[in-house]
Amino acid sequence: MPVQKFRAPFSLRCGAILIDYILLVSIVAFSTLMARPLGGGARTAGNSTETFGLVIAVVVAVLNFGILPGLRGRTAGKWATGLRIERVDGRDIGVGRAVVRHFVGYPLSFLTLGIGFLVAAINARGRTLHDLVADTVVVREEIVEPRVRR
Repeated sequence: MPVQKFRAPFSLRCGAILIDYILLVSIVAFSTLMARPLGGGARTAGNSTETFGLVIAVVVAVLNFGILPGLRGRTAGKWATGLRIERVDGRDIGVGRAVVRHFVGYPLSFLTLGIGFLVAAINARGRTLHDLVADTVVVREEIVEPRVRR
């Protein structure tokens, strides 16, 4: 079936990143909750549980924001919302570009007090500052049913 690509709606992009960060925060929250009962008398057990949770969250962040988009073009949130990250010319972004996009571009978008994200509203292709930095675009793919002539 042929696939047609459309500009990703800003609301879906917000939903995708929300899903991604809920995933990370839930890991940290779970490790913190697990550390409470363990930290009663032996504070070191609680601290190591929280540290382990933070390490797991960092590993998941690198996998979700660097490796997965580099290999598949999607984070967990983008997969859940049906979005895909690709280069402007339609090719896969690769791990290096995915790392630059998220770990360099996102902080730049935040440092501009969020204006880097709002650039998508005035950009014809819906590209944000981190998309411009990494030369990427976020698209929504839809399967197009062929028309039957009668």
